[in-house]
Amino acid sequence: MTYVTNIVIWAVILIGFLVIESATAQLVTIWFAAGALAALVTAALHGKLWLQFVIFIAVSVVALLVTRPLVKKITDKKQSRLNADNCIGKTAVVTETIDNIQATGAVKVNGILWTARSSDDSVIEEGKTVTIEKIEGVKVIVKEI
Repeated sequence: MTYVTNIVIWAVILIGFLVIESATAQLVTIWFAAGALAALVTAALHGKLWLQFVIFIAVSVVALLVTRPLVKKITDKKQSRLNADNCIGKTAVVTETIDNIQATGAVKVNGILWTARSSDDSVIEEGKTVTIEKIEGVKVIVKEI
């Protein structure tokens, strides 16, 4: 392969990795893009083909080993409880009769109005007090006290 061909091939590989990286939400190919860039520079400096491959692999592996623990530390955050999760176990007042078959019902808890469904499919009349057992999507699942 010629000098120019090697440069073009490494440039295409580099651009390919960068396109893949930009299309993903996480770091997936950035280490290989760094390796491709290093191999591109090696090709531009008239390095042998075998040296270009060795540089590509070495830089990719080193970049992965150096940055992966940092990236993992940044992205592995413990899931924090949402304010909505604080409603579980609390009592609420039914503001609209809860009827799972009719798909109606609402409760007010902590000053916030929630769509509600009964956990045991019973009809719970307006004004009754309920306990919030869980949250499914935007609905609270309740049980009459």
